Amino acid sequence: MRLDAYTHLFPMRYFERLQELVTNKGPIKRWLNIPALWDVDARRRLIDGFGDYQQVLANSMPAVEFVAGPDKSPELARIANDEFAELVVKYPDHFPAFIASLPMNNPEAAVAEIDRAVVKLGARGAQIFTNVNDRPLDLPEFFPVFEAMARHDLPVFLHPARGANFPDYKTETKSKYEIWWTFGWPYETSAAMSHIVFSKMFEKLPNLKIITHHLGAMIPFFEGRVGPGWDQLGTRTEDEDYEGLLKSMKKRPIDYFRMFYADTALFGSLAGTECGLKFFGPERCVFASDCPFDPEGGPMYIRETMRVIDALDISAADRAAIYSGNARALLKL
Repeated sequence: MRLDAYTHLFPMRYFERLQELVTNKGPIKRWLNIPALWDVDARRRLIDGFGDYQQVLANSMPAVEFVAGPDKSPELARIANDEFAELVVKYPDHFPAFIASLPMNNPEAAVAEIDRAVVKLGARGAQIFTNVNDRPLDLPEFFPVFEAMARHDLPVFLHPARGANFPDYKTETKSKYEIWWTFGWPYETSAAMSHIVFSKMFEKLPNLKIITHHLGAMIPFFEGRVGPGWDQLGTRTEDEDYEGLLKSMKKRPIDYFRMFYADTALFGSLAGTECGLKFFGPERCVFASDCPFDPEGGPMYIRETMRVIDALDISAADRAAIYSGNARALLKL
């Protein structure tokens, strides 16, 4: 059985509430044109078309903290998680697990929701976005969230988040040509991973498991800059004691980056998948398609990701681990 570890769905009650709260109504048209994003029957038919195939469910963009203030975001997360739990109970052959949504603009409520979603609802992980309303994840106020996930020994799923309002040049007012998505999301993920590494989060929480969307973003391709390049941390900077930080770390920076896990959602890129697999190793990679955000409304990314995994020059045992074994172990299924 192939387990697609990172797919996105709007449960219906949540989707209705989201449309009431979201201020930017522009994306709604796109959402409505992707039935597999919110129509569970359409999603189940899509899954059935691939035979021995199941999906782990996660909420989709926008993050609840992007939509609602800290007073309302906990309610929005609870609605999503309650509905996901119902779907897993109702359709276990299609959806063996779900990943919890968290109200990250209310860290105390986020920790409470982790405990509720995991213990009461059976969530097998939690989704966190690469910024919390433009704030980095390594701020002290967010540490209890990571601490709670480490305590439950379940993975954090790290999803990129950046919009057109993040310009690519200082002279621009917005990012043009959807650069914010094509290149901005991999950069944002890589920046978030870097903050996690250099804040020594893996030293403070050695049990922490983080699955990075899109196969570790830029990190595998830039192995030379992340490795020998960051071995020289501080030599380019005068106003920060980065050399002291580097000396205080127990490992080379690149060795901490290898502690992340990564999914295969690269939309059919064989070369990119080979690069990421070589960096992280097959034991730290999980099959994921990012369904249903493709030109066909879902099946293309699934089909193309499977094609790439089947084409990899790896052992049958490694392929089975990527397709299912690694995710089942991480999610404790």
